[in-house]
This record gives sequence, C-alpha cells and structure tokens, in this order.
Amino acid sequence: MVRLLSVLFPSAGLLTLPCLINSLLVEGTSFVKRALVAEICGAANYYICSDENTTAKGICVSNVPTAVNDATADVNMFLIIGALRNFNVGMMALRRNEWRGNNTALGHDPEGKVLGILGMGGIGKNLKRKAEAYSMKVQYHNRKRLPEDKEDGAKYVSFDELLATSDVLSLNLPLNTHTHHIISTNEFAKMKDGVIIVNTTRGAVIDELALVEALNSGKVGSVGLDVYEHEPNYIHPGLVNNPTVMLVPHMGTWTVETQTAMEVWCIDNLKQAVLTGTLKSPVPEQASM
Repeated sequence: MVRLLSVLFPSAGLLTLPCLINSLLVEGTSFVKRALVAEICGAANYYICSDENTTAKGICVSNVPTAVNDATADVNMFLIIGALRNFNVGMMALRRNEWRGNNTALGHDPEGKVLGILGMGGIGKNLKRKAEAYSMKVQYHNRKRLPEDKEDGAKYVSFDELLATSDVLSLNLPLNTHTHHIISTNEFAKMKDGVIIVNTTRGAVIDELALVEALNSGKVGSVGLDVYEHEPNYIHPGLVNNPTVMLVPHMGTWTVETQTAMEVWCIDNLKQAVLTGTLKSPVPEQASM
C-alpha cells in the first residue's frame, strides 16, 4: 500500500477515507513532503490521525470543517424531536401491527425546553439556529468561550451548569484523549431526571455502559444516537433493545449533496497542498506549524 501511495503521490500528500493513520503508516510515508490531507466524515472529528505521529514528523493534517454542518445538524434535530416525542416506541409498535402500542407514554414538545450544546463549533452553531426555530432555549459550553459576536445570542455556561440545567444535551465536540468518555456515571448524576441525550459526533465521547445504566434507572429519559462507541461491529444491546432509544446507523452526512461537497473539499484541499504547500483547513492542534 505504501509503495502504491508513493507512486500516486510522490511529493504531495495522502488523501484518506476513515481509517486509523498510525505510526506504521506515518513511518512508511516518508515520501510525503508537504501535507497529509485527511477526509473525515465529521466536521469536528479527525481522531484517526494521531497528533504525536503526524506532528512529530512535520506532517500537516486537515479535516473537512464546514461541508458537513448542515446535514449533521439536520439529523441532530431529527433525533432531538424523535426522542422528545417518544416517536420510536410508536414506530416500532406500528411495524408489529400494534398501532402505537399499549400505554405508550406521551412525549414532550420542544418549545421552551433548554438545549445544552456541548461543543459549539460549526455543527453546534447550525443546530442552535434549527433548535431556535422550534422555540428551544439554547445554552452551550466550550473549553474556551466564543467571542460574543460568534455566540449569536447563545448563553455560555460552565460544564457542570450545562449538565444540571439542560432538558436536552447534545454532544457536538470532537473525540480526542480529553473528550473520551466525557459523559459517564458522574456526569449523568449531575443531570436532570429524564434528560434527553443526543450524540452525532463520535460514540466514544459517551461511556455507553454508563448510558445504558442511566437509561435503565430512568435518569436518562431517552436517547438519540447516530454514532456508537464500537461501531459498526457492536451496538450495546441495552440500546438496541430499548424502544425509547432513537438509533440511526451513522447517517449524519449520508446525502448526495453533502458527500459531494466533502469530496470536492478534499480534492481542493489536496490541490492547494500540492500547489502552495498550505492547507485549506489545518486542524487547530497544528496552528503553530
């Protein structure tokens, strides 16, 4: 594979689909002189590239930071509405020819509910606008507060306040060593009873075992997931078999328009790397390179 890459890209870069770029591949791609361009199926996510492996070798890394925002936020909002309204219970009952099921619990309207966005990047900002169209109140937490003119009226709160006061918690932050299992048992304990959790970023930002326990205890009322900790080979049975859980098989960017935009971005990014030695969208961790 490395020999083939060296023939295809003798002095430019490596264009990848989602796969782990580890030390073995980095060591083998010493032919890369300018940049490593990584196409990732998520604007905030480039976890497949190891910082220590690439940065130490002077290899620049780029993701696709804007092309996926709208489509992913659409799925995010779909999961929020579905989880709030308890739609999955009725849909499953209908497929069993049981109409909406027996004693199906009433859902909840989004109007007036507090949406907490953990990670107000491109997708988070897009989601904010969509949620406000449903008259939801939006608050957010980032490691670093956004400039006021970038908040677009969203309320900034601490991490603990976000957990304690959100009716719906949406995870929109990248997966890295700092955010792995950022939501686990201790965090669930700080949340409102019956909270709704939605995740469209990467599965491992949530401790799935703790999530299933929180669902079973009633601490979490419902969940909407597009991503899973061990996808695609294993989805926890406690999620699959729970009728209140909305599940989508990682289809946040699964549209003709968005996939095309992602591909065009990557090709343009690689072209720019070849012609100028710079990238359209270097990852923040390499801002000083």
